[in-house]
Amino acid sequence: MKRILPAIVAAFITMSAFSQDSTKQKAPDSARHHKTADTIRIGGMIIIKSGDKTDSSKRHISISGRPQRNKNANVQTNWLIVDLGFANYSDNTNYSNAAASGFTGAGVGEEQLNLRTGKSVNVNLWLFMQKMNITKHVLNLKYGLGLELNNYRFDDEQVQFQKNPTQVVLNKDWKGIAKNKLAADYVTVPIMLNVNFTPGRRKGFGLSGGVSGGYLYSSRQKTKDGGDNDKVHDDFNLRKWKLSYIGELSLGPVKLYGSYAMKSMFEKGLDQTPYNVGIRLSRF
Repeated sequence: MKRILPAIVAAFITMSAFSQDSTKQKAPDSARHHKTADTIRIGGMIIIKSGDKTDSSKRHISISGRPQRNKNANVQTNWLIVDLGFANYSDNTNYSNAAASGFTGAGVGEEQLNLRTGKSVNVNLWLFMQKMNITKHVLNLKYGLGLELNNYRFDDEQVQFQKNPTQVVLNKDWKGIAKNKLAADYVTVPIMLNVNFTPGRRKGFGLSGGVSGGYLYSSRQKTKDGGDNDKVHDDFNLRKWKLSYIGELSLGPVKLYGSYAMKSMFEKGLDQTPYNVGIRLSRF
């Protein structure tokens, strides 16, 4: 009994000491509980709340990253696209027949209707374009709606389009004027098949091809002599509908476009097939 009692006392002392050590170790755990950091992920954005949960004045919130767009959505929409390019036409007019029919006046030929390449411009304003996935985001359908604006600047400033009836003549009084151009504007719907070679990249490589249909809603001849501008509005026998082959080339951040009409832009008299080339300011 004398030996057992000291042993019991020793065991009790050891357990008390162990209990005190355990109590001392729990304090930091309790403190850490009040200072635990919470992490929330929303797409590519990370929100971290840290600090003392019991004291709002010591709470801290940090945000890193940014929300990621769904690059592989089955339907993607791009708003307000702008094309900047050059306008021209391929002239296959038989000017002998045009003169015999009375559509062209004396002295009007291919040379007089040549365009100033650097001054003849095409600007397209697409209200929207959509890309719809067909096969694994590699093959897509692209379509949209917008305005196609074409300005054909004549090299010979004497060219005049008369109306009722339409006749192309040379106006000697216009010799030396500052500007002479024919404008043709269309509401256009493009439809293309798109091949995206890098579907995982935001600015990848690909090409598109298809057709577009446009309706002529405005046409006019504009001249400028000194500070005076003059506009004559008429259709000048331009076709109301314009059907074109269209294409697009995506080279990373650079996008190029082109179009070539299926027919002459005039219903009769002149056989001039318009085409456009330029750069496209677009997200995809």
